[in-house]
Amino acid sequence: MVIHEYKSSVIIGEIVAENISEEDYFATYEGHFEWVNGKVIKMPPIHQGHYQIADYLADLLKIYFHFKPIGIIREDPFVMRLKKPKSNRQPDIQVILNENMKNLKETYMDGAADICIEIVSPATVSVDRGIKFEEYQAGGVTEYWIIDAQRKEALFYRLDDGVYKPLIIQDDIYTINQLPGLKLYVPTLWKDTLPDIPEILDLVKKMLAD
Repeated sequence: MVIHEYKSSVIIGEIVAENISEEDYFATYEGHFEWVNGKVIKMPPIHQGHYQIADYLADLLKIYFHFKPIGIIREDPFVMRLKKPKSNRQPDIQVILNENMKNLKETYMDGAADICIEIVSPATVSVDRGIKFEEYQAGGVTEYWIIDAQRKEALFYRLDDGVYKPLIIQDDIYTINQLPGLKLYVPTLWKDTLPDIPEILDLVKKMLAD
């Protein structure tokens, strides 16, 4: 892992190119690369626990949208292009609601997703909790989730007058206002074995039937 200072931010990963235009970034770099103000950053490898949580949340959201087709998800390495600040990030999961679908392009989201989810790994903790928090807030991402398995901590923020405000979890359950009927039982995320698709299917059916 290489840590680079860039202006007031800390960039985690290996800077593989500098002074690269957005056009060249999209044309040349595929895979787990992000772009910030002309710098192309190769992101650190993803660990097994990270994959498990990302897969669980992705399956939960996909099944929810199957029954309630009000949006879709896109997963890393799909790019979210923010104009202010100027960056191209690859959130672990992006939720894009139907009213925002006009900004979804073939290879990237042109502007802020409605919900961005980042699963923290030891190599990315300072970015997910720091510079990405600032970028997603300034870029207009309505809701930002930070899932940190090491600390067994899930943080949820919603944009309020341009500023992220923390959201309250009651009885370990996060009620997702933008996704009516869907609730996230946070302790599930810290299990060694996460629910499989049949279990998630039954869970979502029950939630939507209540």
